[in-house]
Amino acid sequence: MGKAGFVLRQVLEEYEVSQYSLAMALDIERNSVYRWANEKRDPSAETVLEIVRALKTLNPLAAKAFVERYLGEEVKDL
Repeated sequence: MGKAGFVLRQVLEEYEVSQYSLAMALDIERNSVYRWANEKRDPSAETVLEIVRALKTLNPLAAKAFVERYLGEEVKDL
């Protein structure tokens, strides 16, 4: 599986954002977040953007960390 789920799990744990609260912010079922965070399924590119938006409402620092870790070097100079 891809990098998004791995990074998502790290960020959720580090910033103490629950899978349930992220699911609520995304208006989806928690098992979708569980599948991403446990690398059972990859979120689509559109969903990654929605995850960032939802994280911004829950914890802006978590959203920033997710983007930085997921995109890494690609956004460093932006």
